[in-house]
Amino acid sequence: MDDDLFDIELQALHLVENNNNFDSDKTNHVNTPQNDSGKSILTRNHWKEAAKKALHLGDPWEEFHLEQLETEVVCRYRFNAVRQTWIKDEVLVKIAKEPFSHGAMRSCFRLKKLSTFCHRQNWRTASNYVAKRYMEDVDRNVYFDDVKLQIDAKLWGEEYNRHNPPKKVDIFQMSVIEFINRPGKPLYHIEHYIEGEYIKYNSNSGFISCEKMRLTPQAFSHFTFERSGHELIVVDIQGVGDLYTDPQIHTASGMGYGDGNLGTRGMALFFYSHTCNAICHSLGLSPFDLASTELLKNKKMAVLQLSCKTRVRGTEDLCISPSDKERVHWKEFIRARSTSTNSPTYGSFSYMSESSESVQSNKEYGLESFGSYSCDDSSHGDDEDAGFGAEENNFHFPMNNSDSGVGSAKKKRTRCESECSVTEENDVVEFAELVSRRSRPSCVMNEEQLRELQNENEKHYSSSVLGQIHLDLAKYHELGRFSMENQEYDHDAAFYHMEQAARCGNLEAVNTLAKIYLQIPHDVLTSVTVKKCTENIEVGMDYMKQAACASDRAAMIFLAKCYDTGDNVSQRNWREAVHWYERAIRTEEIDEGGEYDACMNDPTYELLSRQAALYQKGGFELKKDANKAGDLYNLAAESAMSCMKGKLANKYYMYAEEAYAESED
Repeated sequence: MDDDLFDIELQALHLVENNNNFDSDKTNHVNTPQNDSGKSILTRNHWKEAAKKALHLGDPWEEFHLEQLETEVVCRYRFNAVRQTWIKDEVLVKIAKEPFSHGAMRSCFRLKKLSTFCHRQNWRTASNYVAKRYMEDVDRNVYFDDVKLQIDAKLWGEEYNRHNPPKKVDIFQMSVIEFINRPGKPLYHIEHYIEGEYIKYNSNSGFISCEKMRLTPQAFSHFTFERSGHELIVVDIQGVGDLYTDPQIHTASGMGYGDGNLGTRGMALFFYSHTCNAICHSLGLSPFDLASTELLKNKKMAVLQLSCKTRVRGTEDLCISPSDKERVHWKEFIRARSTSTNSPTYGSFSYMSESSESVQSNKEYGLESFGSYSCDDSSHGDDEDAGFGAEENNFHFPMNNSDSGVGSAKKKRTRCESECSVTEENDVVEFAELVSRRSRPSCVMNEEQLRELQNENEKHYSSSVLGQIHLDLAKYHELGRFSMENQEYDHDAAFYHMEQAARCGNLEAVNTLAKIYLQIPHDVLTSVTVKKCTENIEVGMDYMKQAACASDRAAMIFLAKCYDTGDNVSQRNWREAVHWYERAIRTEEIDEGGEYDACMNDPTYELLSRQAALYQKGGFELKKDANKAGDLYNLAAESAMSCMKGKLANKYYMYAEEAYAESED
C-alpha cells in the first residue's frame, strides 16, 4: 500500500479507538453477520488488527527526534519506465544534518517525508526514508541516471512477477529530491527505509553469494536476459529479502546505465557462474551452454542450491518464445530503451536546473509526457513501494532480520490512484505484451534455428548477442580470468565457447576458427592449435566460406586464391576464383577518404589484373574471354592510376592491348 494512504488509515484508526460504540458494534458483527458476508467482515477485522499492530509499532528513528528539525520544501522527480517520462512535484521533508552510514560512493542520511495526502503536518506519522548523496562531486545528471536504471529494473521485476514465480520480487522505488531553497540546489536520492538484513546476492561481474544462497535472485537475472531477447540483463541483486535496491543493468550495446554497464562482457561473467535452478526450470528458461569443465566447477553451486528453502509450485508460467514475425515489434522498442546518448538519461530526459518548469520528456521516444504536478494535486501520491537505505557495500543495519513482505502471493496487487502517476496498470500490460514478442532462449541451438529462418545471403552471419557473449567467454579464458595464478588457462573451454559463438554466426569467431583449422596466424586463442589433416582443412574451408558469405573481404580473397592455385581444395576452379575475386572487389572496404587504401593488402587493381589473367588464359571450368580480359586490365590500370601507381597503370594498359589483340585474332 502507498505510505500516504497508510497514513490515512492510521489516522482513521485513532478515531475508531476513541469510539467505543463502534468497537462494540464491530464485535457483534463479527459474531453475527447481518448485512454482509462473514468472510468480508472477518477480513475487515483482520485489517483492523493489522493496522493496530502497525500503529503501536515504535518508530525506529524516534530517538533521533527528526521532527524537531527544520521543515524544508523540496522538488521531487519520479520516473515512468514505460513512457520514459519524468514527473515533478513538491513535498515537505526533514533531514538529519549528519549521515548515519556510508557506502562505497554515497553517504546515507535519515529523512522523514510528510505524506502529500495529509492536510496538517503530523510528523509523528511521517514515513521514514533514507536520503543518499554522493560523497564526491558528480554531474547532476548522474542522480537521474541512477533513478532511471532502478525504475527500469523495477519494471522487469513486475514482468517477472507476472509469471507467478514461487516468490515475487520488487525493486525499491527511488526518486530524486532537489533542495530548491539551499545554495546550489543539492540533489539526493531517496528510498523508503525498511528494517532487515541487507544481503548482496550477486554482482555485476559474476559474483554469487554462497553464504546467502538464494534461488530467486539468480533466476530473476536469468529471466530478464531471456525475456528481453538478450538485449539486457538485471544483475547486482541486493537488498532485504526479495526487495532489491541499487541493481545494475548490462545492455547488449554496452551503452547507457552508467559505468557499471559491462555490456556482453558482464553478461558473460554472469552466465559463467550461473547454474540454472528449480525456478529457472519452472519458468522454462533454457540453460546457458557451458563446457564440461565449467559445469564441473559449478557443481558445488548446484549442490548449494539444493539446500535452499524455496520450492516451485508447478503453477509458474513458462517463457515461450514468439514467432519470428512477432519478434520485430519488440526489437526497436527495447533498443531505444538501452541506447545511450550525450543527453542526461540516454535521450529520454533533459534536466533544466535553473528553471522552475517541469522536466520535459524527449520527443524522440514518440511518447506523451505526464507533465508536471504540484504538491497540491491530490491525484498525485507517494512512492508505491518500500525501499531500503543501504549502499553498495555489504553492511548491515542493527535491526532484526525480517522478510520483505513481498512474499509469494498469487493474486496481483491492486494499484492505488497515486501509484498510477508513476507506472500505470495499462503501461505494465503494454510492456508485458511487447516483451512476449521478444523473448529468446539462452541456448545456442535456438540461435541456429533463427539463422535458418534468414535469407540465404544472410544465413551465415548475424549480430547475435549470445554469440558475442560466448566470444567474450573465450577471450576471458585466454586472459586467465577463470584460472589460478601461474596456471594455464582452460584451452578446451575457450575453444568450446569459440565454437558456440561461431554457431551463433559471430563473424570474429568464424574467422578465428577458420584460421585455427587452416594453420593461419590469428590474434585470438593464439596458443590453441589443431592437428593438420585433410578433415581439419575441410572444416577450416567451411568456416572460411561462412566468413566470405558474411561479406568478409579477406575471406573472399583467401577463397579466390585457393581456387586459383589449388591450395586447400581438391582441385583448381578458376570459375569459383573469379566469382570470389569479383565479390571482394564489390565489397565496400574503404578508408575514411572514401577510396581504397593503396597500401592495403590485395588492392583492387591486383584483384582486377588477376581476374584478367584468368580470363585471358581460360581453363579449370572458366571459359576463355580475351575481350573481357582486356576490359579488366583497363579497369586495373584506372584503379592503379587513382592510387598514384603510374608505372603499374601503363603496364596494365599494355596488357589490355595484348588481350584485345588476341580477341581480334
